[in-house]
Amino acid sequence: MRLRTALLAMTSMAAAPTIAMASTITGPYVDLGGGYNLVQQQHAHFSPTTQADGSMGNGGTKSRFRHQDGFTGFGAFGWGFGNGLRAEVEGVYNYSNIVHRRPTYANGSTHGSDQSYGGFVNVLYDIDLAQFGIDVPVTPFVGVGAGYLWQHYNPITTSYNNGAVNRVGGTNGGFAYQGIVGAAYDVPGVPGLAFTTEYRMIGQTFTDGAYQSTSWNASGVHKGNVNFDHRFNHQFILGMRYAFDTAPPPPPPAPVVVPPAPTPARTYLVFFDWDKSNLTSRAREIVAQAAQASTHVQTTRIEVNGYADNSAAHPGPRGQKYNLGLSVRRAQSVKAELVRDGVPAAAIDVHGYGEEHPLVPTGPNTREPQNRRVEIILR
Repeated sequence: MRLRTALLAMTSMAAAPTIAMASTITGPYVDLGGGYNLVQQQHAHFSPTTQADGSMGNGGTKSRFRHQDGFTGFGAFGWGFGNGLRAEVEGVYNYSNIVHRRPTYANGSTHGSDQSYGGFVNVLYDIDLAQFGIDVPVTPFVGVGAGYLWQHYNPITTSYNNGAVNRVGGTNGGFAYQGIVGAAYDVPGVPGLAFTTEYRMIGQTFTDGAYQSTSWNASGVHKGNVNFDHRFNHQFILGMRYAFDTAPPPPPPAPVVVPPAPTPARTYLVFFDWDKSNLTSRAREIVAQAAQASTHVQTTRIEVNGYADNSAAHPGPRGQKYNLGLSVRRAQSVKAELVRDGVPAAAIDVHGYGEEHPLVPTGPNTREPQNRRVEIILR
């Protein structure tokens, strides 16, 4: 028993895992991002009195405005519910250059820009790849949002070769919605911090006659209204997200207990991050020590027993079944490392016990680092 306590103390000090990056968020988080904003071609209908094309007639005019380069930026505050679902409130700003207008009564050039600003309420879902057996620090996500955006034209000026000029401007708000597809990449060594990549499609509706048009031509100054059709933005975004850790800190490591006399080590403990089966560099050192010891003492069998704590993304029998499989994968990882260190595979017995036989008794659904382990027993 004293040997077991000493081994636990030494290995927990050096090989205790860091806080694992959870693939789903529980609690508050903030999100910032920005990137490229591409607006689809827009159709505009000018009121009959506008004479926007510079002609002398009184007929209305329809034109298509082409957008070029633009950018977007947003900031969001949200809450994760621990089951993959997140809800957030977002403020957004979009900008786009306008460089072309056709058809028109006479040839000319067009230049201008527009900007939109407002907010969305978004609902998103994180896809936990661990449930598919994929152990990578990447979490895909999808989402939808609805909100309100104010659209402002800065203005847009068209100068015709016949000397006429038309200018479109104004600000108006309208209902907006968006679809989101992206992925978060966990930053190693910084729990809660992740870089994100996203594609967003934003759609927006406008009120009839929302914008003003003014034309100057040979017959004088003409004013009227402009109606724009549905607007679509395609956005490619890089961002950074930080999830605040609301879980209680892990318990302090067990105190170091020095045995009264040196005793040959027969049991070795290897610890794992939460929901992980890969070995840390310190864990590999522990496995290497066990492999070396097996050649210096009389060993007939080597038992490799895997365990998990009782926390799981899906509580109940489903979570217990998942943890049983996780304990087997951990034991298999240790066995594979022993074989790489020269131990014959036929001399190793692998067992997975799931949540059974915890080192530290806990309440239900508790993340306990000392229960996420593999025991290497030399017999």
